[in-house]
Amino acid sequence: MRFEHFQKLVDMMFEPDGSGGILQRYDHVDVRTLQPLVLAYIGDAYFTLFVRGRLLSYDQSKVQVLHSFSAQIVSAVWQAKAYQGIESMLTEDEKAVYRRGRNAKSRVSRSASMGEYHMSTGFEALLGTLYLEEKMDRLYELAEAAFQVISADMMEETRKNKAIKTK
Repeated sequence: MRFEHFQKLVDMMFEPDGSGGILQRYDHVDVRTLQPLVLAYIGDAYFTLFVRGRLLSYDQSKVQVLHSFSAQIVSAVWQAKAYQGIESMLTEDEKAVYRRGRNAKSRVSRSASMGEYHMSTGFEALLGTLYLEEKMDRLYELAEAAFQVISADMMEETRKNKAIKTK
């Protein structure tokens, strides 16, 4: 980010409200007007926090391991697989949000194919939209289903790797 952009954001964020507080700029965000990558930014943050919370049910002592494992789960590769696993659960409106996010122009990660990266961006945009629309029950339902898809796929991959090593 350029310094000028950063400075503009800081100036906007910390504008006094005249009574000793900070001016509140938004009390509601119209999700339909937001850029798909902004929706993906929020969705990525939500899914990362969701996954970290879920991993606590398995281990609470090794923060480095938890961080590494959660980073793998929320990677573009695994999010793409998660989307494929939950696609049949989605409404037409949710699929439209996904397509809007998937089609957004963005830089592609080196750790994922272009298709996986765009698919994960669409998945994140969907989660971001549900979060900003405060549809928390549906958001949790889809995040949990995605987590279960990823878990099952990882378990299968682990079994295959163990079988190869024992041969």
